Amino acid sequence: MVIVIVLLTVVVFFVVDLLLRLALKKKEEGRLRRERGEALDTGLKLDYTDEAASLKRVEVDSPKARILAVDDEPVVLDSFRKILILEGYSIDTVETAQEALGLVRKHDYDFVFTDLKMPGMDGLDLTKAVKHVRPDIDVVMITGYGTIESAVDTMRFGAMDYVEKPFTPDELAAFTNKCLIRRRDRVEKETAPRVQLVTAAVEESHSPNVINVPGGIYVSPEHTWVGIDITGEARVGLDDFALKSIEDIRDVDFPAQGSQVRKGEPLFTLRRGERALIFPSPLTGRVTGVNHDLTYYLELVTRRPFALGWICCLEPSKLSQELGQLKIGADALPWYESEIRDFWNRLTTLRKAEEESERATARSPEEAKQKTIELAWSVFGDTFVGPSHTPAPVS
Repeated sequence: MVIVIVLLTVVVFFVVDLLLRLALKKKEEGRLRRERGEALDTGLKLDYTDEAASLKRVEVDSPKARILAVDDEPVVLDSFRKILILEGYSIDTVETAQEALGLVRKHDYDFVFTDLKMPGMDGLDLTKAVKHVRPDIDVVMITGYGTIESAVDTMRFGAMDYVEKPFTPDELAAFTNKCLIRRRDRVEKETAPRVQLVTAAVEESHSPNVINVPGGIYVSPEHTWVGIDITGEARVGLDDFALKSIEDIRDVDFPAQGSQVRKGEPLFTLRRGERALIFPSPLTGRVTGVNHDLTYYLELVTRRPFALGWICCLEPSKLSQELGQLKIGADALPWYESEIRDFWNRLTTLRKAEEESERATARSPEEAKQKTIELAWSVFGDTFVGPSHTPAPVS
């Protein structure tokens, strides 16, 4: 009976706690909506004609993003302001592309939403101009049913996506929030990672923008790690920099157990479709084991690379001579920073060249993502382990 009472008490406590949290959340959401509604009323009373004749500006504290909307229909701009301000966005609206371009030169916007069909400069010309002046700004087309094909064409010139009008408040809010997620993902991927030493006081980070360097683990110039156990056996795997640079690993070719391998000779191969990267051995020795768990749980390589994601074991035969050629601990941090800079500079240059050469081909977000991964594999291979290629299938 006592156990039942205790269990009921615990259940009641959790239910009450949950209800209180939901009530507080609802109250906070109501407060924010009131504040944003007041910001809308205040913003519409202010005069910004010194910046642009038709400019209306509504701002909130700590906005999700800053948006500039351009349309020659005031009713559409009115909808943008009313809907997006309540979603937590700060928004400027103007009725001409010329005004928008002037504002883009002066202010830091995250997005420009532009109508496609406008008198004078249309949405396509504005897209080209914005991407030329501020390539960091994401452009989204506002289009009617009859101009969807033309809106898709603008993606060849740098537009992120298009939204079809008329739209409901929920549709515009959901679409804009999805665009924001895509933008944040892109910005994160375009930001060079930082390096951190993992110690007892500093936990391993799963962020793609943080490269973990565990203390006590050796690292080769080709970005394999080596862990030496008390028997002198060496476990080998991929370091965090390699794993976060080359996403979407689909298969691993293991070395033959019992085989002899010299330092610098091929040890294992990573595959992604027809793309393959062959990693050289960091040490000379005999292969004493391979991690067959990866055959069924390949995600261990990325989720727990230094614990369960090892690839093979070696019995080193020249450990004392070769260990000194590897990096370890805090001494490896400056080297990692240099490696990341080198990789990132090459990848960024290739991405820009790819964007320029592919302007004539509109890609879906998924196609663009796959192309970015493909470029990363190519750059990593060319920079650290030799040209990536398509080797003969392993039987």
